[in-house]
Amino acid sequence: MKMHVRKNDKVVVISGNDKGVKSEILEAHPKKGTVLVKDVNIVTKHLKASKNAMKSEIVKMEAPINSSKVMLWCETCKKGVRPSYRFREDGAKVRYCKACDSEL
Repeated sequence: MKMHVRKNDKVVVISGNDKGVKSEILEAHPKKGTVLVKDVNIVTKHLKASKNAMKSEIVKMEAPINSSKVMLWCETCKKGVRPSYRFREDGAKVRYCKACDSEL
């Protein structure tokens, strides 16, 4: 599955309980079509002690969300935008904002 976002991109969540949160992507899973966004979709996981030295604990961690629930954040527009692609003079393919025509 082709994804419009990558690791370390600044994104804004557009639907769900965390709607409107601006954060960055920690991991991207293109085969599943999901992304792991920092401080978004926090779940509680109960860990059981597996060794004598370990303690049982309750851990809060991020869970993946569908990549369609996030939009790329444009710093110049200050909003979520749809990226488009073009080639620079040096031949590199870059993403740019359709709204303000700035490079992302």
